[in-house]
Amino acid sequence: MKWAAALALSALAACAPASDMLPERTLATELPSDEVQSGYAFLTSDTKRLQDDEFENPGYLWVERGRPLFQSSATGSPSCASCHSDGLKGVAATYPGIDDASGKLLNLEGRINQCRSNHQGQEALSYESEELLALTTFVANASKGMPQSVEISDRTASYLDQGRDYFLTRRGQFNLSCQQCHTENWGKRLRGDTISQGHSNGFPAYRFEWQSIGSLHRRLRDCDTGVRAEPLPFGDDTYIALELYLAARGSGLEVEAPAVRR
Repeated sequence: MKWAAALALSALAACAPASDMLPERTLATELPSDEVQSGYAFLTSDTKRLQDDEFENPGYLWVERGRPLFQSSATGSPSCASCHSDGLKGVAATYPGIDDASGKLLNLEGRINQCRSNHQGQEALSYESEELLALTTFVANASKGMPQSVEISDRTASYLDQGRDYFLTRRGQFNLSCQQCHTENWGKRLRGDTISQGHSNGFPAYRFEWQSIGSLHRRLRDCDTGVRAEPLPFGDDTYIALELYLAARGSGLEVEAPAVRR
């Protein structure tokens, strides 16, 4: 099914420019600011109602699983809440961000694991583990309704370039880029669905396809697999740079986590 979708997309994007003809970088977006729309705008009315209802939205199961993990510590080490009593409200809207100590770009999962290692004496959690998904969803949900506002500066310029390059570069046996679907063909129909603009403001998100919640990196890996490219590992630095670029591209969109997506 994914192969058939990729074939259809290749027909939609057949006339797109090759990667050696890419326009110069714009910091925030390849889309006009007045056209930027969350993936929510492309959902059916039933799916919108499901996302909006905090009782029915299945993603809130992970918010509630993350709450006790954030508020207490089984090992006797400080809990997250002992330092961050507000649940880190607003923080997710600013990530990925630069770690001042190392100068490295960290996404929310990386920051949570860094705190576990440096301040709680606990081992880092693996990507897509139930504990990390629950903690990340809980923290992201604390920023729900706040606009995405990642740092766009000299400190982040190289990461933005790296993420943008990945977004614009064709890959895989179908020779497709993210750009060809989510900038050049958004709003068009594909296998009964409407192509979104590919924004990241809903993640972690519950997807019907997964019947579970998942990280943005899981979605990126699915996209790479869909064009028959080798997906990068969870937590790969290139995916984190792409995550930063996507957040900049969707600057101003409200955090929706946990969103519901098809």
